[in-house]
Amino acid sequence: MNGLMMQKQLLISSLIVHADRHHGDTEIVSRRVEGDIHRYTFRDCHRRSRQLANALTGLGIKPHDRIGTLAWNGYRHMELYYGVSGMGAVLHTINPRLHEDQVTYIADHAEDQYIFFDLTFLPLVKAIAGRCKTVKGFIAMTDRARMPTDSGIPGLLCYEELIDHSSPDYAWPTFDENTASTLCYTSGTTGHPKGVLYSHRSSLLHTYAAALPDALNCSARDVILPVVPMFHVNAWGLPYIACMVGAKLVFPGPALDGKSLHELLEAEQVTLSAGVPTVWQGLLNHVEQTGQKFASMTRTIVGGAACPPAMLRMFQEGYGVTVLHSWGMTELSPIGTVCSMKTRHAQLTPQERYDVQSKQGRALFGVDMKIVDANGDELPWDGVSSGDLLVRGPWVVRDYFRNEGACPLRANGETDWFPTGDVATIDPDGFMHITDRSKDVIKSGGEWIGSIDLENIAMAHPEVFQAACIAAKHPKWDERPLLIVVRKPQSSLTREELLRAYEGRIAKWWTPDDVIFVDALPLGATGKVQKNRLREQFGDHLLAQADGETVQGACR
Repeated sequence: MNGLMMQKQLLISSLIVHADRHHGDTEIVSRRVEGDIHRYTFRDCHRRSRQLANALTGLGIKPHDRIGTLAWNGYRHMELYYGVSGMGAVLHTINPRLHEDQVTYIADHAEDQYIFFDLTFLPLVKAIAGRCKTVKGFIAMTDRARMPTDSGIPGLLCYEELIDHSSPDYAWPTFDENTASTLCYTSGTTGHPKGVLYSHRSSLLHTYAAALPDALNCSARDVILPVVPMFHVNAWGLPYIACMVGAKLVFPGPALDGKSLHELLEAEQVTLSAGVPTVWQGLLNHVEQTGQKFASMTRTIVGGAACPPAMLRMFQEGYGVTVLHSWGMTELSPIGTVCSMKTRHAQLTPQERYDVQSKQGRALFGVDMKIVDANGDELPWDGVSSGDLLVRGPWVVRDYFRNEGACPLRANGETDWFPTGDVATIDPDGFMHITDRSKDVIKSGGEWIGSIDLENIAMAHPEVFQAACIAAKHPKWDERPLLIVVRKPQSSLTREELLRAYEGRIAKWWTPDDVIFVDALPLGATGKVQKNRLREQFGDHLLAQADGETVQGACR
């Protein structure tokens, strides 16, 4: 017997329709590439998204066609989120920080029909325009007055002219909720990026779950500033969540330095922001150096990489901003866990609460997870046993786009699990703690050493700006930990001073064998430290020491 309830497809267009109908006058504020501040409402966004859908139809775009973007966080990108997916086409957000060869590869692999771009990325578009096989044209996301002259891009179109010449009379079509909505490519360090193709259903379910109180806790009373780019896993779903709950949105555009972010946070009375640790480090350095505070921001979401405990303490003790530690992946749409505390944690000491908050948190409803050993046997949730982290759920990838590579799922009896590549523990309360990436774990004398723990201790030192720990080859122990550190300005921190910070805090044999001070760490397209490049550069450092070949002063 079936229930007697209405059948309504879960479609992305329903989010902007809801925002218009119930929160039509709520603002969307954008710092534009042009440098000024743009303001309009959800009702305006909905109207222009319908105009965009008509414009795309006029260009010959049909359901399931892919439309690429090379754009910052802003209102025009928001219109593409809804106009493209709403008409049944697929929005393909391309990471403009990738090399032009990778951008060309994924545009061809996705078979993009058109690519919309912010003027910032005009040089990149010029470099790829003659190389993309399926792209019929490029659209500059600006008005006619600012259109580039002599761009060298044949048939370059103007975004605002497309909007102005198109009617807002457009009825969003109804179709199967399992239809593809958006396409994001992984930022893998080896091989070609792989496409993860989200559906309307998976995106709506992810939006529902991510907005819940024990997740990101979003409501119509919030002002949300996504620092995480809209080209990075749909800005963690925040452009969808804001429409669902009616929260004001603030987009920072290309200005992601600490000063620009702080000015926008304060001017727009932002209550919630989200980004990776490297961006927050710049913001915290700015407010620390200028003696400023946060007047309205009460919480921040830190994801993309582990939040250093020192950053967590600075946000909460120094500025009264609660940190929501989150974990996810492109393959998870992306949110899998959020470190939201339970009632009983209120009875813990401050240090004990910090220990919990340093974990990546509890699974959202809809995400199931487990840890397994090398034989695939499930390990207990005791907070100690460490193994490979596997997940499954309605917004977890089943296959990569166009079956690129082998099926990513790991068969286990009658069910399938996605191997995340993370090594983790899970405690009895269900709080997951990533101890390392499987490719980054340090195997010393047959025992594992977690690089994240060693990085966190280094980051807690007041003279350390950034730190990464890698596995360096060793003649006796196979691998040993090696610290790569960026000191704060004017710091004269020495190797010996930093290594003393480890005394009594870890097993002695976990202590890094050496420290190398550098001017900067290599960052990938999503702001993560590229440890593969560090291993290439410094992986033989300890072997050279053992052979007596280390140059004096190398660890300066």
